[in-house]
Amino acid sequence: MLEYLIVTALFLLSINKVECIALFKNPARQTGVFACAVIFAALWQIKAGILPYLDIHILGVTAVTLVMGWRLACLSALMGACLLLYFTSLSVNDFAHFLLFTALLPIYLSYALFVLCYNFLPRHFFVYIFVCAFICAGLVAATKILVTSSYFWSQDIYPWQTLYDNYLFFSVLMWFPEAMLNGMTITLLITYRPEWVKTFYDQEYLDK
Repeated sequence: MLEYLIVTALFLLSINKVECIALFKNPARQTGVFACAVIFAALWQIKAGILPYLDIHILGVTAVTLVMGWRLACLSALMGACLLLYFTSLSVNDFAHFLLFTALLPIYLSYALFVLCYNFLPRHFFVYIFVCAFICAGLVAATKILVTSSYFWSQDIYPWQTLYDNYLFFSVLMWFPEAMLNGMTITLLITYRPEWVKTFYDQEYLDK
């Protein structure tokens, strides 16, 4: 029940009247939100794991957050999770937990890291690619595994040694593929379709 309350609160925080009006008036933006939802669903169903709930998979949330902004990224994540709920074995009981740790918290963290980079690092093309996209995506993936492990340990679902041996250890392995996928995606988009990337400002990252 607590998980559903947290998920609801985080999602309500992402709702903005101006953003909603712009979404309803812009079919291209609607297509983008749905396309990201489908991408989320495709990425999240490709997973591996040894024990129940301890699934290892690519998140992809950092790239979507940079492209769509954190508000629309939350909407795409919710739609993607709903697609998994309908078409896969994801159960209603696991829905809130899955959405919280796989999508919402990583999206909020991704945007927080972007804001820190934007305010405290040089606004340069390569800083955006290698820090905002590449490094931040890796940190988000590792943090997601750490937070999920802490949650399962605090709930006495698994002992810490089991989590370390079968789940937490993989944070080191998942850092690089997560960083590569998000970094390459953002590199291609800002090279060929920079207008699609909401958080990439030409005057800030190129003109200077």
